[in-house]
Amino acid sequence: MVKGQQETRRDLRERALQTLIGLEFQEDSLGLVAFAYNYDKEEVEAEREVPVFLLNLVQGVQNYQADLDQKIAAKLKAGWTVDRLTLIEKNILRLGLFEMLYFEETPAVVAVNEAVELAKTFSEPKSAGFVNGVLSAYVVDEADA
Repeated sequence: MVKGQQETRRDLRERALQTLIGLEFQEDSLGLVAFAYNYDKEEVEAEREVPVFLLNLVQGVQNYQADLDQKIAAKLKAGWTVDRLTLIEKNILRLGLFEMLYFEETPAVVAVNEAVELAKTFSEPKSAGFVNGVLSAYVVDEADA
C-alpha cells in the first residue's frame, strides 16, 4: 500500500479475507489480523492499531461461522456442501453473508458487490458469478420478507 494512502473498506475486506483464510490453518485471530493489516505497509509501527471495521468483520465471521455455513449450504445446488467449496469461495461467502445479515451498517447489495469483487480479485473468473448467485438469493429473500 502506498504510504499515506487511506484504506478503504474494500482494502479492509481484502485484509479480512486474507485473515479468514489464514485462520483455516491456525487460531491466532488477533495476530493474523495484525499481520494481514500491516504486511505490505512501508512503515510498520509496533503500536499500529488495527481498524475496528476489520476486527469486526473477522471476529463476526468467526463468531457466526456455523450459522453462516448452514445458510450458505441452504443455497447450494443439490449434492454440494460447504466443505466442497474452495477456501477462497467459502470465506468470501462467509464474509459477504456476515455483512448482509449481521453487520447493519452495510447494505445487502453493497455486501454482495464487495464479495463479487473479492472473488474477481482472489479467485477464478467463474467464482464471481457463483458468489453473486449464492448471496443474491439472500437479497431476494430479504426483499420478500
